Amino acid sequence: MLIETLAAAGSHLRFADIGLNPVALDLGFFQIKWYSLAYIVGILIGWWYLLRLLAQPGAPMSRRHADDLVFYATLGVIVGGRLGYVIFYQPEMLLSPLQVLKLWDGGMSFHGGVMGVTLAILWLARQHKLNWLRVHDYVACVAPFGLFFGRLANFVNGELWGRKTDVAWGIVFNNTVPAGMAEPARHPSQLYEAGLEGILLFAILWFLFWRTDARYYPGRLVGTFLLGYGSFRYFVEFFREADGQYLDNAILGTPGLHMGQLLCLPMIAGGLYLIATAKKRRERVEPVAGGESVA
Repeated sequence: MLIETLAAAGSHLRFADIGLNPVALDLGFFQIKWYSLAYIVGILIGWWYLLRLLAQPGAPMSRRHADDLVFYATLGVIVGGRLGYVIFYQPEMLLSPLQVLKLWDGGMSFHGGVMGVTLAILWLARQHKLNWLRVHDYVACVAPFGLFFGRLANFVNGELWGRKTDVAWGIVFNNTVPAGMAEPARHPSQLYEAGLEGILLFAILWFLFWRTDARYYPGRLVGTFLLGYGSFRYFVEFFREADGQYLDNAILGTPGLHMGQLLCLPMIAGGLYLIATAKKRRERVEPVAGGESVA
């Protein structure tokens, strides 16, 4: 069946033949989309995993703090992600404020979401006198869940595809060229990102948390996340089609540089700094929720 499908598509799989539908459940008067479910599942699994991390010695916050953080971090992701998209990718929307509120039309920025979550962590840490950097370390360990499911949802939606390619696993996505013209195969860059930003980055952070003492060096885990995500995203952008508004324009005078790559540069620099200076911040850790201290 797969061979026949590939042959019919000219040796490349056509996205339309995969049978994916952006709508997970259609009740007629109400629709539930996979993209929305990706956010929900990512948050729930991340919450569950965060509680597992906090059960280990030296936790920087208690269960009640984590429950509050999930709520504020969710707001940070939504508000920050949307504002980031508007500022970085569609600034003209600021002229029509109501357009900014239309989340159902799509448009979220991961980099904006990171800033939103960071503000949520800072606010919570200040309210409860917590070490915000150590809290950020733990949150960084759960972030790959949301990235993984989010990128899968991008693929299901048939959006954010890659550049034209002749590789065997290239996919012919819908509506990539005007009607009547041959559609090129493109890199399934959404899946590249799901594998690197989701699976591989999670594996790296899992190893550092469970097999080393990295969590006792404030900033080392979140620094690894920033460096890992920034590097992976920068790399994948070479295979990803630029956003429509930047196809014909050079960013900062550099042809071919994507906005996503530009935004990753401070993440990479910040990650390297936090990792390099983490040893200086090593201190005896007293868990917020009680239990044994960690030297």
